[in-house]
Amino acid sequence: MGLKLEPRLSRRAMLLAAGGMLVGCSSRPEVDEIHLRLATGPEGAVYRRIGGALAQHITARVPGATVTTVPSRASSDNVRMLRAGDVHLGLSSLDALIAADGSVPQGLSAVCRLYDSHLHLVVMAGSAIDEFRDLAGKRLSLGARDSGTEFTSLRVLALANTSVHGRYLSQAESATALRDGEIDAMFSLTGVPTPAITDLARRHPIRLIPLDDQVDALVAAYPGPYAPAMIPATAYAGVPATRTLAVPNLLLVRDDLPHDLVYAVTDTIFTHTGSIAGAGRDGGADAVPEAWQINVRTGISTGSIPLHPGAAAWFRDRKR
Repeated sequence: MGLKLEPRLSRRAMLLAAGGMLVGCSSRPEVDEIHLRLATGPEGAVYRRIGGALAQHITARVPGATVTTVPSRASSDNVRMLRAGDVHLGLSSLDALIAADGSVPQGLSAVCRLYDSHLHLVVMAGSAIDEFRDLAGKRLSLGARDSGTEFTSLRVLALANTSVHGRYLSQAESATALRDGEIDAMFSLTGVPTPAITDLARRHPIRLIPLDDQVDALVAAYPGPYAPAMIPATAYAGVPATRTLAVPNLLLVRDDLPHDLVYAVTDTIFTHTGSIAGAGRDGGADAVPEAWQINVRTGISTGSIPLHPGAAAWFRDRKR
């Protein structure tokens, strides 16, 4: 892409500068300017929100770095852009990164595990759909094309041998279509709570369909990226706790980014979690509650996706 990615600071200098501790220097000392692009997600998705927060804080705290967010259709689209060299960083669910034969994309590695997404199957409160098998023949949003929602929902339907009239809509488009009666149900693989579903539930009663058998089938067929989980009763207005599955979300990076730069990005994420999450756990217009899941213990757990050497060095240094 013709971008210069070689900052003229050592790892320690970058970290000291990021923390405002370089004596006699400005908070952004003289370094080569580094323009990074971070692939996020569609409107109404947590990826869009948490990606924007990460970009803001990396720009503010990593000397010389400017991060621009790139809207996308989510996981698979982000991986495609990373491999093509269109972006430097991107978000993806773990399952979308692992092929059926267990292979993983070449040229990419992980900065860290950020938070876990939960698979939502949403219907309006008055829907005749009471359980998963009632989806047969119904109009169902499978998520945007090339999204993690599409990837996982198609796996669920295939394992259950369930045929539907699928549509490929973003989370915001899905919520609007569900409200307007244009579809009967929507899948959404996303953080909890997610903006599009939260806004829908505030205005119209909704239900979540339990995915008990589907969780067991996925865990058995694809060991590794999936785990049973609950969407809590506190997530959406009037919706009881619902059993579903969880999938880790990773922050990915191209392997050719400099080690010290990725080290500094990793340090920013784990030492400024509270700022990234926003005003507080109770939220606010700019809060990113999913960021409260970011912690060193789980951050290193990226499954079969290797850590970038710069990120691995940061985690090693934390153990000293």
